[in-house]
Amino acid sequence: MEAAWWVKTDLAYRLRIDLYRGEAKMSKEHNYTKEQLKEDMRLIQVVPHQRQIAYQELEFLCFIHFTVNTYAGREWGTGDEPESIFHPVKMDAKQWAKAAKDGGMKGMILTCKHHDGFCLWPSKYTEHSVKNSPYKEGKGDIVKEVADACREYGLKFGIYLSPWDRNSVYYGEGDAYNEYYVNQLEELLTSYGDIFVVWLDGACGEGANGKYQSYDWDRYFEVIRRLQPNACIFGCGPDIRWCGNEAGQTRPSEWSVVPADMADAEKVSSLSQHEDNIKFRERGIDSTLMDLGSRERLKNEEKLIFYPAETNFSIRPGWFYHPEEDDKVRDFENLKDIYLKSVGGNTTMLLNVPPTPEGLLHEKDVAVLAQLGSFIREAFADNIALQAQMSSLPLTDVQGNDVQVLKTDDMDSYFENPVGMRELEIALEWEKEQRIAYLVLKEAIQFSQRVEQFTISCIREEGTEETVYEGTVIGHKKIVPLGDIKTRKLKVRITDARVAPILSFIGVYGK
Repeated sequence: MEAAWWVKTDLAYRLRIDLYRGEAKMSKEHNYTKEQLKEDMRLIQVVPHQRQIAYQELEFLCFIHFTVNTYAGREWGTGDEPESIFHPVKMDAKQWAKAAKDGGMKGMILTCKHHDGFCLWPSKYTEHSVKNSPYKEGKGDIVKEVADACREYGLKFGIYLSPWDRNSVYYGEGDAYNEYYVNQLEELLTSYGDIFVVWLDGACGEGANGKYQSYDWDRYFEVIRRLQPNACIFGCGPDIRWCGNEAGQTRPSEWSVVPADMADAEKVSSLSQHEDNIKFRERGIDSTLMDLGSRERLKNEEKLIFYPAETNFSIRPGWFYHPEEDDKVRDFENLKDIYLKSVGGNTTMLLNVPPTPEGLLHEKDVAVLAQLGSFIREAFADNIALQAQMSSLPLTDVQGNDVQVLKTDDMDSYFENPVGMRELEIALEWEKEQRIAYLVLKEAIQFSQRVEQFTISCIREEGTEETVYEGTVIGHKKIVPLGDIKTRKLKVRITDARVAPILSFIGVYGK
């Protein structure tokens, strides 16, 4: 995985120095052999690119599925739908952006072209486009409207462009279709400002001529990198990976350092062929795929990449709007639970909210988004760790910093243990008893994902210590739900980490 120059330079220097120190100072009390250290050193050399870090920092994103399917009542269009059916008479991209912003989202991804091949912008490479629809008498451009609305509401804008095209006469014709697809990519990547993600799902079925197409992934990636170098490529690409289901399920231990072959676009493509979307969406994560990045899982893997996960799912049973699903919108408690487990479990959360045929988000969807946004803002508004006395063992890190640096939610400040010291204890103490709902932990992931195990305990009034949570990975962000415990003192213990833990933030949030 390509890394930013500042990560490469700093990390290479640190690894040379740390490996020397580790071999020289390794002791039995750390219970860490030279061989174990060497293996862990191999793992932590896998670090993210800056664009991946920026993507993870967005945390919560909106997906918009909107095309001729919205009018035909389908999930996968056939490609022969007449352009005349696409007519959103109350189209309001600003309503979409406001609802996303109110919901706590920081970016929006639009299905500019789904499998039916219908383009939401006036592409000069096909007639199956909004330019031949009644919308604004053929003068409309949905992509531009959404991009402009995102900028107005402070959201990042991203695109979905399906490689599968059931309308194009070029599909299945090899190079001719790849050229067609690249031309459309270039239109989208050069006409609508900054793009933060290109979302590729890899579906590969028959075209209108009954043929299948071999996608030129390398060429697609080159075009994206050249025209939008800061954009992440999702799914069938090298930057962000699919979590493995569409049910909103997450793994208890979500690793970002994984085998390199997980980015194999053809494998991802083979998992995308599920026209029975509802049944597929309800499928959970197979138990054999629960462990993607433990030491045991990676020990025989020669090639590794930094490949963080995204939890993508829909607010309704379908990806596209269907009026019969108006009574099946996910409720607030369900969305809250998924948010805490996905954003709070080292993944980004991508929630699909499909517009109605009128071009508006349904009032039920908007209402539950507003509830979720209010919860996110209120639950994490007041970091009471700022008022706590904070101490640590060891007392200072390798740079001489004390643990107070963890009160700043900033990756540029962090607490770094000495090499070989895999354990870290941090105590937070208040003058008065606190009611605590959530604790948030973050690693400085520019130095890879390291923490393997941690515990949270509280000190009761009578002085007894009680473990209230046992966890595994942290990564970019871990939200620990603590219910409603009352205590004057919390202890965070990192009990195992690769080489040495490097934390960047601790936050504590009350009721």
